[in-house]
Amino acid sequence: MCGRYVLKAALPDIARMLGMDVDLALEPSYNISPTTSVPACRMREPGHKELLLLRWGLIPHWAKQADGGYRMINARAETVAEKPAFRIPFRKRRCLIPADGYYEWKPVEGRKQPYYFTMKDGHPFCFAGLWDRWQPADGEPVESCAIITTGANDLGAGVHPRMPVIIAADAYARWLDPRLTQAEALLPLLAPFPADAMTAYPVSTLVNNARVDEPRCITPLADPA
Repeated sequence: MCGRYVLKAALPDIARMLGMDVDLALEPSYNISPTTSVPACRMREPGHKELLLLRWGLIPHWAKQADGGYRMINARAETVAEKPAFRIPFRKRRCLIPADGYYEWKPVEGRKQPYYFTMKDGHPFCFAGLWDRWQPADGEPVESCAIITTGANDLGAGVHPRMPVIIAADAYARWLDPRLTQAEALLPLLAPFPADAMTAYPVSTLVNNARVDEPRCITPLADPA
């Protein structure tokens, strides 16, 4: 699964990656956790992208109440086209979620050691995301999102069996295109990202605490033992 990630890239770098103007105020975050508002890029209409904040933890539009939405932080690539909570967003409401890296936990002698995964070149990237809009009986609509996961690549397999889907930069437009609704055209984009483009290392258990959000979270740990 993907339950914590990092976004520290400067706004101009995010804008350049997405190929769009960005006026959203963002602060670096080193320990993004579920239920928080996270930046996501979606297509309002063909050719018109927007970057906005979505609550991480998808609430299906048909839900009677918001309780439990925080549990839907991830959607499995293998079942995303069929699961009731995700099949309509998969067809019609896809998004890109910018990140610099993410954490996974490796079981080690009765405890869990966090590892930080990022790109070798240090550039930001985008997770494959889904979004939905839930309208409560009274109050403002809530727009929320989930990150799609797939089987781990060779780099991650020794830490955790799953990893978030990272969309290749040359597939951003295809993933966001609202005219693409067939699973056959979209599922091939959900393969594990190439391991040779990534790096990973152990980090402090500081990241276990969602309230700790500082650069120390991604400092390499010399000795994870």
